[in-house]
Amino acid sequence: MKQRLIVATRNAHKVEEIRAILSACEVLDLSAVSDPPEVEETGTTFLENATLKAVAISCLTDALVLSDDSGLEVDSLGGEPGVYSSRYAGEDGNDSLNNEKLLRELSGRNERTARFRCVMVLARSGEVLAHFSGAVEGRILQIARGEGGFGYDPLFAPEGYEMSFAELGEEIKNGMSHRSRALEGVAEWLGQPRETD
Repeated sequence: MKQRLIVATRNAHKVEEIRAILSACEVLDLSAVSDPPEVEETGTTFLENATLKAVAISCLTDALVLSDDSGLEVDSLGGEPGVYSSRYAGEDGNDSLNNEKLLRELSGRNERTARFRCVMVLARSGEVLAHFSGAVEGRILQIARGEGGFGYDPLFAPEGYEMSFAELGEEIKNGMSHRSRALEGVAEWLGQPRETD
């Protein structure tokens, strides 16, 4: 019987990525929890925000809860957008507006190195069991490229590639993404093999 794992998110893309990598688990989203609260991300670090979500949701279920906080850190912008990646263009922003703002902020800058960073927290019954992190280095492209992925994927080319995450496809991205690198630690902690093919 598969280990039941509730991911503290409503982001379908994120759940699909986690499900593909942790295929030995029954990966469910927040709809598996009755009337889950909207957990406010008041932390100033990815770890603080991931912990807030994992602890709050794990108090509502007997299942193991996995949460993550992740984002894009651009060196020439002092690490921005960082923990504010999903709301970089404001609370009413979306992927397109966030990408537009990032390109405006980088206009005229030659230094475009960046990384995606992910911190994950496992919790049960309000207690943090473990946390994991992963990062992938790369650079911000001059224009958005590709139809795949989500968030900043069309603007981010990982080290060693000319194409963006949105062009590389899910299989390649899942093999090297910040989330997949954090999930390697999760899979190891769970004692389950990580899906590699």
